Amino acid sequence: MTEDERRALDHAAEGSVLFHSGLWGAPMGFLWADADGAPAGRVPQWESDALTLLEQRGLVAIRPGVGTRDARVEATRAGTRLLMS
Repeated sequence: MTEDERRALDHAAEGSVLFHSGLWGAPMGFLWADADGAPAGRVPQWESDALTLLEQRGLVAIRPGVGTRDARVEATRAGTRLLMS
């Protein structure tokens, strides 16, 4: 795992990342989550790339929200175990 991937996994585990489906208001992609869970801007491209790889490896998951809200990106069990090692 690269340092960028580890940092992105940390951010997902902290609840700092959302995923916007692109269905309304903005293009599809990863966003920062504010303290109240609201979107707070786009993550940098390097982190978006790392989050995409982590999702493909099953280390993070995009948890659907209610209605059209942005979905929270969370570390999976496997991702959490990797962070603890």
